Amino acid sequence: MFRNDPRPLVTAPAETAVLALLLAEGPLSRVELARRTGLSSTAITKAARPLIDDGYLHELAPERTAPGAGRPVNPLAVTPDREFFVGVKISDDRLFGVVCDLRARVRATAGRILGDRRPEAVSALLTELVDELLGTEPAFRERTRHLGIAVSGDVDRASGRVRFSGRLGWSDVPLAETVSASTGLTVTVENDVKALTIAEHWWFGEGVGTGYFALVTIGAGIGSAIVVNGQLVQGAYGVAGEMGHIRVDPAGPTCRCGSVGCVEAIASSGAILEAVRRGTGRAGLAFEQAVELARDGDPVAREAFARAGRAIGVAIATLVNLVGPERVVVSGEGTDTYDLFGQHIKDAYASHTFGAAGRCPLSLRPLPWEEWARGAAAVAVQALFP
Repeated sequence: MFRNDPRPLVTAPAETAVLALLLAEGPLSRVELARRTGLSSTAITKAARPLIDDGYLHELAPERTAPGAGRPVNPLAVTPDREFFVGVKISDDRLFGVVCDLRARVRATAGRILGDRRPEAVSALLTELVDELLGTEPAFRERTRHLGIAVSGDVDRASGRVRFSGRLGWSDVPLAETVSASTGLTVTVENDVKALTIAEHWWFGEGVGTGYFALVTIGAGIGSAIVVNGQLVQGAYGVAGEMGHIRVDPAGPTCRCGSVGCVEAIASSGAILEAVRRGTGRAGLAFEQAVELARDGDPVAREAFARAGRAIGVAIATLVNLVGPERVVVSGEGTDTYDLFGQHIKDAYASHTFGAAGRCPLSLRPLPWEEWARGAAAVAVQALFP
């Protein structure tokens, strides 16, 4: 259906450095690019030339760097419409899709309700969604080579396999291979929290410009990802920074990962609901009703949310003590009920951080699902690089 060209756009280190910096922070002059990358002005000019010739970069109108300065400079900038990227976030019950340009601006959105969660059904529905997105404008289909998919769980990005997703009930699913065959696009699959972190750090979030950064998501699952020295940490096995499966209560409930007392087994929306149902004896209670009970002062419901907040706070403190990020952003659909456990998160965090690590601020940043899909598109943009 679509053309497939898996070759990276750039392979030379100098070209990679120039394009990456301009994608994240451009426009920049050649002098500034040389200063920021450590390359010579000659190397910058040589690296930029093929990218200009291919239409990925262009020169802006001349500008003087300061009053009375010498010859005006021509800043280099990314040409946003040179190539487009599709991003899809797979949630428990929906697919959220976007088309982004090279500067990660969302140009089109679409979605699908997800009923059948079997991998083959999800792949077929995802292919329909991609086709709809690319049909929005003629240029999209002509200039799109890459698709990024964000999904919860243990993802092997190199092979494009979902090794395990408890929320979807998947195990060892070759998602990239399947979707690439049906769409003709080069597919990159990444853990959804890591994808969102890449976008928050690289392009449009509170992590831009930081060397050390962490993102924590709360809701149906508890996730996290960390950036160290400006790079997303994957670890030797691809699951580094997974805060949701830190054990905080050895006597706690069994987690869907098979362990006991994980943060997710205590603090996910499903775990909170189960605790309220068990404590009140109301087996048919919905999550919204549990929230209403807590806000009305029901002690069982309030304690379930308080326990969740304490578990999250302890886990964030553990992450901060180990990594030392400059800031931590808390996001996810669970931020809708932050009033019920936010203070418990802050108190547990403050009491478990060590020394100066406690100066790291926690920022609440609710993000719609389309931003998660935008994170998936950011992962697709990274496929331009070797």
